[in-house]
Amino acid sequence: MKAAVVKSLGEPLVLEERPDPLPGPGQVRIRVEASGLCHTDIHAAHGDWPVKPTPPFVPGHEGVGIVEALGEGVTHLSPGQRVAVPWLGWACGRCEHCLTGWETLCEEQINTGYGTDGAYAEKMLAHADFALPVPDGVDPREAAPLTCAGVTTYKALKVAGVGPADLVAISGVGGLGHLAVQYAKIAGATVAAIDISDDKLRLAEELGADILIDAREEDPAAVLQQHGGAHAALALAVNEETFATALAGLRRGGKLVMVALPADGIVQVPVFSTVLGGTSVIGSIVGTRQDLAEVFRLHAAGRTRVVYETRPLSSVNECIDEVLHGRVRARIVFDM
Repeated sequence: MKAAVVKSLGEPLVLEERPDPLPGPGQVRIRVEASGLCHTDIHAAHGDWPVKPTPPFVPGHEGVGIVEALGEGVTHLSPGQRVAVPWLGWACGRCEHCLTGWETLCEEQINTGYGTDGAYAEKMLAHADFALPVPDGVDPREAAPLTCAGVTTYKALKVAGVGPADLVAISGVGGLGHLAVQYAKIAGATVAAIDISDDKLRLAEELGADILIDAREEDPAAVLQQHGGAHAALALAVNEETFATALAGLRRGGKLVMVALPADGIVQVPVFSTVLGGTSVIGSIVGTRQDLAEVFRLHAAGRTRVVYETRPLSSVNECIDEVLHGRVRARIVFDM
């Protein structure tokens, strides 16, 4: 099988031939149909974060494909079934976090494409309990971005407690942001989309955004305050300055939900205005298996639209460069 491999952190990925992996107990082997390119994959390949992956490894945590082999003890999946493999590749199922519906906080978790080989390959292994069935009729190329970009923003809006009378700011309209706009609209919120790209602001408008804020020409915080301040702001741009701007755009009692992970990012939180204004700064990391099942159901029901471009896996390094330079409208999906 072909795989795009990180041989050394910070270096271009290498396309190489590898033997087909054999599933162990509790695992399945999947023939990958589609794999989304998430900025997290770039952080992994570059070793941007304090906890670094160990090369060589295969990135990719938006993998969708067909089960073709079962490991010992797997009875709930069948060969020929389409499944998705998200960032949360395994959790212990026994700790306090797992038992209270917060498996994404499990300290023993294994992350796909980071702690184990991921979906930038023609075939991959997955823990069967964390390979989620994709509903019939959902295109694998659309399911792939939903597996991370979708479930991550869906969960972030849940964490923010967004309601139908709320003003929600989406800071960064791209792979995650274009889905966040749609989930916020499904919740009934008024949506303010913030970006520095004409193309992405037009996309946000197409998807239902009510207020468009061009951060090149306007102060997003000032515009949000003119509308009474945001009840919630999702920080999705990989730029720590946008976090501070979103925070300043909150109304009293508002919540900033931090999602993007800029390397070495630091946000200064003003104590006085935070205390007097009762504002909150919250982190939100991906979503649970149940959250992803809900995301798939919404898409199968025609409630969401995934904007993507397909590319061959052989173009992986060029695609990474496009993402880093902001030349991708929403999501790139490697079509296997």
